[in-house]
Amino acid sequence: MKKKTIIIGIETSCDETAVSILRDNGKNRPKILSNVVSSQFEVHKKFGGVVPDLAARAHLDKIDIMTKKALKISKVKLKDIDAVAATAGPGLIVCLSVGLNFAKALSLSLKKPFIAVNHLEGHALSPKLNFNIKYPYLLFLISGGHTQYLTVKKLGDYKRLGTTIDDALGEAFDKTAKLLNLGYPGGPKIEELAKNGDENRFVLPKPILNRGGCNLSFAGLKTAILRTKEFIKTDKDKNDLAASFQKTVLDILYKKTKKAIEQHLELYPKNRTLVVAGGVAANKQIRINLKKLCQDEKFKIFFPDLKLCTDNAAMIALAGLERYKKKKFDKHNFEANPRWQLDSNAKFLKGAGVKI
Repeated sequence: MKKKTIIIGIETSCDETAVSILRDNGKNRPKILSNVVSSQFEVHKKFGGVVPDLAARAHLDKIDIMTKKALKISKVKLKDIDAVAATAGPGLIVCLSVGLNFAKALSLSLKKPFIAVNHLEGHALSPKLNFNIKYPYLLFLISGGHTQYLTVKKLGDYKRLGTTIDDALGEAFDKTAKLLNLGYPGGPKIEELAKNGDENRFVLPKPILNRGGCNLSFAGLKTAILRTKEFIKTDKDKNDLAASFQKTVLDILYKKTKKAIEQHLELYPKNRTLVVAGGVAANKQIRINLKKLCQDEKFKIFFPDLKLCTDNAAMIALAGLERYKKKKFDKHNFEANPRWQLDSNAKFLKGAGVKI
């Protein structure tokens, strides 16, 4: 019986030290043998956000421990691993370097191929761990550092349709939570407060809603929250503002995703599949909102399991497996790229004064 390919994936792009062991399953979906994550929540909580140097130190402390843990849970021996995959970007360079250098050393010691993975490609492929999804498809990537629409043509071939021109959506959630003194990370806290709030009480702006195609902007929304903060005196006020913020986000996403669907169909008229991935994809109201849109547009929609929405190494191992099958290996001098884009031909839009 032919041995099934086994990949180890390593992820340290931000504040999660993650390691996963994945086994190919032929025509069926790959099997996750282990998927362990060491969160740095307590390290960064008091700062209200990720401190790069502290994050890098925590990765150095945990990377070896998490690798041994993943191997133990999977019951896989190092000699049985066929390739080593690691996130090489985008992300915080001091954090990326920890996992990348560890993976290169492991690859060299095992004399097995090394595969550098784009963190965004990991998210793009992550629903394939739960569903049989065929190329091409429309991807909506929403996380703390990225918010963009892409057409996924095939492995390694992406066309960006739209992106945020300022803050990522997850960043907007976190900054809003910080302004309301809710703590970090902010997304889950905003969602919880919104359950008990009046979503129509505060009228908030919806930047570039009717222009710019499916590009997005959230900086103006954050500024509006800052100006409204002075009127927040009670818990009810706070709940209402959280609900109003979330409702505004839902309205923006509905309209912009509809526009992205139109642009995707211009490229692939017969393909009606939307994949939503990234940490913010765990928000239940966003899921409900986008499911309704896809029902209206007769689109199939897929989300990863909740545990695979946030940063994890299973998605990195999966991207590594897909590249291993096509013998897309990398040299050990591959450097971390904190601004590594999926669509290398896409224009850089971020910054004040961007014309759309």
